[in-house]
Amino acid sequence: MNGITKTFEALKADENGALIGYVVAGDPKPELTPSIAEALINGGIDVLELGLPFSDPIADGPTIQAASARALAAGTTPKTVLEIAKAIKKKHDVPIAVMTYFNPVFKLGLKTFLSFAEDCQVDGTIIPDLPLEEADKYRKVAAARNIATIFLAAPSTSNERLAKIVDATSGFLYLVSRFGVTGAKTQVAASTIGLIKRVLPFTNGKVPLAVGFGVSKPEHVKSVIKAGADGVIVGSAFVDLINKNRDDKARMLREIEETARGLKQATK
Repeated sequence: MNGITKTFEALKADENGALIGYVVAGDPKPELTPSIAEALINGGIDVLELGLPFSDPIADGPTIQAASARALAAGTTPKTVLEIAKAIKKKHDVPIAVMTYFNPVFKLGLKTFLSFAEDCQVDGTIIPDLPLEEADKYRKVAAARNIATIFLAAPSTSNERLAKIVDATSGFLYLVSRFGVTGAKTQVAASTIGLIKRVLPFTNGKVPLAVGFGVSKPEHVKSVIKAGADGVIVGSAFVDLINKNRDDKARMLREIEETARGLKQATK
């Protein structure tokens, strides 16, 4: 069984939601990412999502775009990101999902990328610009390596297409909570709660549902979990802390851990 699936099952048995913490690998420099990951893990995240920096991150807002630019300027490559995952796995038994666009996968070669990901103990991948209709080969190669292929669904996704995405996704379904790009918001919109309620009949008993985009505060987490989601994905809030404290590593790690702890407490 895939590590992400195991984690969600264990949390469900404890009536606990999952906290998935996202950071851009290599931001502000590759050698610091394992320490950032450790702060997140110490704070209580259940799954770590490592963003693979890319020059044209179309689904990401200004916060994560800037983080990608910093990581690329620091020399972070796709192989660097996978090696970071491997280093984290040597110390921590936490599932890791790599979020990437398809271009870096294509450039390395699908089988090469996934073989390296398997060697580095990556548990899943999220590829926002890989359409369901073109993903059969990717899914097959990933499944052979016990790597989950995590698909996204959006507010605009029709019920017919949603059913197909749920059948294809593994690990969890990444529900994009609103239109637009990533970024922290002040509150969770009522439309997000309505979206969760609409999607739940499709995912119940099939695959965990995790909600991202705009989730950044404990009260957001509480409302999303209360609405029935199995987990939440928080990214921009952590990336903001990294950027704010780039010149003070100790403070950066302390604030990341404290923020993660507060968010995790809200999943219970």
